[in-house]
Amino acid sequence: MTPKRGLITDTFKVVKKAKRGGKRNKSPSPPKAGATVCFDPEPPQLSEREKDLQELKKFDLDCRFGPCTGISRLQRWERAALHGLNPPQEIKDIVLKENTDPEYTQSLWRDYPL
Repeated sequence: MTPKRGLITDTFKVVKKAKRGGKRNKSPSPPKAGATVCFDPEPPQLSEREKDLQELKKFDLDCRFGPCTGISRLQRWERAALHGLNPPQEIKDIVLKENTDPEYTQSLWRDYPL
């Protein structure tokens, strides 16, 4: 006589899958009368420097103006202007305003070797 084998369902509980399309997302219930509604606080206001650095980062990540590794932002802007790619004038103004700070003059990828 062979020993009786147990079924896998004896060890593991049977889980039925939900039907596709059967679940509906419930919409949130409206707030009750007289209840206070909490809103998320406003995001913190960015300083002028942070705004400038965000614009410069966008410029670095925009491939329309050519590669940005190995050259400064001003060189990249001038090369794009020379080739008629119409880079934003505000980028040149930002870079010239802070022409001694490497965070402004060098591209986002300045810390990575070529």
